[in-house]
Amino acid sequence: MLMYVHVPFCRSKCGYCSFYSAPLPAGAAGEDLLRSYLTALLREMRRRAAQYGRVPVETIFFGGGTPSLLPGRAVAGILDEARRSFNVAADAEISLEANPESLLLSDFPGEARRAGVNRLSIGVQSLDDAELAALGRAHGSRAARAAVDVARAAGFASVNLDVLWGLPGRAGRAPSQMRLLALLKDIADLRPDHISAYELTPEQGTPLAGALERGELVRPGEKSLASMYLAGAEYLESRGFLQYEVSNFARLGFACRHNLGYWQGQDYLGLGPSATSTLRNRRFTNPADLTEWIAATAHNADPPCEQIDTTTRLEEMLMLRLRTTAGLSFAEWRRASGRSFPADFAAPVALLRREGLAGLRRGYFFLTRTGMLVSDAIIARFFADLRTIITPSRGPARSRT
Repeated sequence: MLMYVHVPFCRSKCGYCSFYSAPLPAGAAGEDLLRSYLTALLREMRRRAAQYGRVPVETIFFGGGTPSLLPGRAVAGILDEARRSFNVAADAEISLEANPESLLLSDFPGEARRAGVNRLSIGVQSLDDAELAALGRAHGSRAARAAVDVARAAGFASVNLDVLWGLPGRAGRAPSQMRLLALLKDIADLRPDHISAYELTPEQGTPLAGALERGELVRPGEKSLASMYLAGAEYLESRGFLQYEVSNFARLGFACRHNLGYWQGQDYLGLGPSATSTLRNRRFTNPADLTEWIAATAHNADPPCEQIDTTTRLEEMLMLRLRTTAGLSFAEWRRASGRSFPADFAAPVALLRREGLAGLRRGYFFLTRTGMLVSDAIIARFFADLRTIITPSRGPARSRT
């Protein structure tokens, strides 16, 4: 099982962020709120252990928000409770997201490392001060660079840097492919072990989306975004970062085991406000409100639960596996559906291969890098075909091949 811990606190809300988070007040008010959060989190963890038993935990991921705003002793306490409540593997990957400025203000990196965190994911996003200010980030490029040195000095042997690309600009000044490659060069020169390069997608309701709607900012066009993606991925691989998922690149041996677990369909337990869990074909999501979530844990109240049916499970298998460069295993598909993937999807597979958008390799179907650019459309076609051969109420029909 994978474990995700949502830490909802941040210094300030970034203009593009749609995740649930809230500023942490200063002084006594912030300390009280943090104490209430930690009490509720440990209570929720113990309740899930009582429900599901001491199941094996292979990875733990602190996300947010800004988990590096937690005191080091709080991270240690959460991990101690996880080990008491569950069977956390001795070699578990324990990741924590951090913003550069919070790594420079205290001994948090050393405290987190001593608590057992062994992978640090730093939200650099850009190394251009003007872009960072436009995004609403609290750090500048100098702090981003210094944070990597601090992480190494604390003993982290696995460091990821998050980068955003396809950023909007003023009319006539949208970022170019040349600027992206310059950014990726600077990022690679920092010698991280992993790079997550995400296209910035405006989320409805965020200040960024509002600025785009008003015409104050302009996004690069689709052709420009496509060329940026292809050129950026090629450049990162030339620097030794192998692409293993749509947006993720790693040196050999440093792929994120936690995220791979999501894409491979492993069970995961989400703790904290807004966190989602998928366990034993059941899915539930905690309230996306800190006060409401704390009250729910105090009353042992469970959120509404969804039973995952056959069609949903197969759709998610398609969607998640085709995000990875490995692709979808025919053997795994047969085990889950009782059917032959090559037989059922012969027409779209042949078309995609002719167009250079997909390939077959040792019992796997995968999208090429060009195919990943249009993966939403490809997956939608597979979903439509899937619904013609799967009857949710009766489960999968059997293939003849």
